[in-house]
Amino acid sequence: MAEHNQQPDSLSQNIQDNVTRIKRIFLLPQNEDVALRRLHISSLDNAAVLIYVKPMVDAQKIEEFIITPLSSKAQKSSTEDIVEHVKSVMTNAENTTIDTMDKVTQDLNNGNTIILLDGVDKAISVSTTGFTHRAVESASDEKVIKGAKEAFTESASLNRSLIRKRIRDKNLVTEFIQVGKRSTNNVYIMYVSDLANEEILSTLKKRVHNIVADNVQSISFIEQYIEDRPKSIVPTILYTERPDRAVSYLEEGHIVLITENSPACLVAPATFWTLFHSSEDHNLKMAHGNFGRLIRMCAFFIALFTPSIYIAISTFHAEMLPPDLLLAIASTREKVPFPAVVEVIFMEIAFEILREAGVRIPNPIGPTIGIVGALILGQAAVEANLVSPIIVIVIALTGLSSFAISDVSVNYMLRMTRFIFTFSAALFGIFGVTVTFLVIYSYLVMVESFSVPYLSPMVPHGKSSGDTIFRRILTKETLRPSNIKAKDPLRRNT
Repeated sequence: MAEHNQQPDSLSQNIQDNVTRIKRIFLLPQNEDVALRRLHISSLDNAAVLIYVKPMVDAQKIEEFIITPLSSKAQKSSTEDIVEHVKSVMTNAENTTIDTMDKVTQDLNNGNTIILLDGVDKAISVSTTGFTHRAVESASDEKVIKGAKEAFTESASLNRSLIRKRIRDKNLVTEFIQVGKRSTNNVYIMYVSDLANEEILSTLKKRVHNIVADNVQSISFIEQYIEDRPKSIVPTILYTERPDRAVSYLEEGHIVLITENSPACLVAPATFWTLFHSSEDHNLKMAHGNFGRLIRMCAFFIALFTPSIYIAISTFHAEMLPPDLLLAIASTREKVPFPAVVEVIFMEIAFEILREAGVRIPNPIGPTIGIVGALILGQAAVEANLVSPIIVIVIALTGLSSFAISDVSVNYMLRMTRFIFTFSAALFGIFGVTVTFLVIYSYLVMVESFSVPYLSPMVPHGKSSGDTIFRRILTKETLRPSNIKAKDPLRRNT
């Protein structure tokens, strides 16, 4: 009678019925990756079936945690049911009881081993995951001279342990949300419960819950699903591969997202200033760290404005240059048949192609090809009178300055915005550059990251430790940023 009242997704008390359904779901026996292993539990005189996906499990764990304990002669007490007896025998295994076929399928795809028992409408899911992943290595993009060298790997559990090794706070909470309709992936949300703003946390969870996709492969996909302005070139979420940097933001009240298969995490909310900061800034003395920030900020504006200012002055405002410099520039451009804007765009596109090729070419020869290609191309273009020598200097200075910005998203934003300034300078000179800058600045003022103004706590002004363009002495950084509305606004650095 119990079988007639069974829900469609529920497990059956007949072990063979459950095995048949699993064979149908996973296309057995065609599917060679799924293994079914029959077992007799001596202490219960009962049949059992182990099911697992071979490439996803650790065979040694199955032998040690499941088969060896269940083969023992442990006696079952009179008051103990079958499932609880099996779980009590497997003392070293992390296991849970499940009762639906949907959960069985999910756990198998996550690398767990399922134990089906005859006469029981429940199954036991044992953690036997054995995915291979890289060992902890140094960061490839966010390199530092003074500070920790560890970087995230493609294992979410290892990444969470790297964070917990650095922040041993009882209030550090890890939640997970499962995303993906066909292939599931766990998104782990980490935050300090007595710091993180509940409204921001609720908004972030809702956006993750609302992700509708067959498969969400990595943290970069998550970023595109949950960001405020998906079509904007302005990054509003911080992407970092450094655990120490993630921890520094957790301690301010930010929220960190981690997934499997991603050697990085997301930090939300993020502002314009956080994207320029480096984990090395606070490892160095205040003066040294601020000098590095000053260099990065100067490099940002040099990379953004140098080509457009050159075009504007040489085309519309030649009277702004000293006569000697003006004559020197004019003499170098005497044989060049193109206007300044064509020279700049030609060299900009060539430089971008070389940069992209340097990324795609295998590592041993990539940097060499990039450097040699730039030298040969620049020299050949000058000798062929396609561009003037000063254009090579302008583009080289612009390119080198852009390399000072380590954040990939900010770098792309910078490179794309530079073309906007180039065309505005070609059309309207300095006036066009100024108007374009004001329009972009006004746009940045309107941008928000999870309801946090993008240029805060500077615009609009709010209380903080002053860690925006420059930082203070550690003992003076006593406030957390007011823009993220942390529950505890005070730091204890003294």
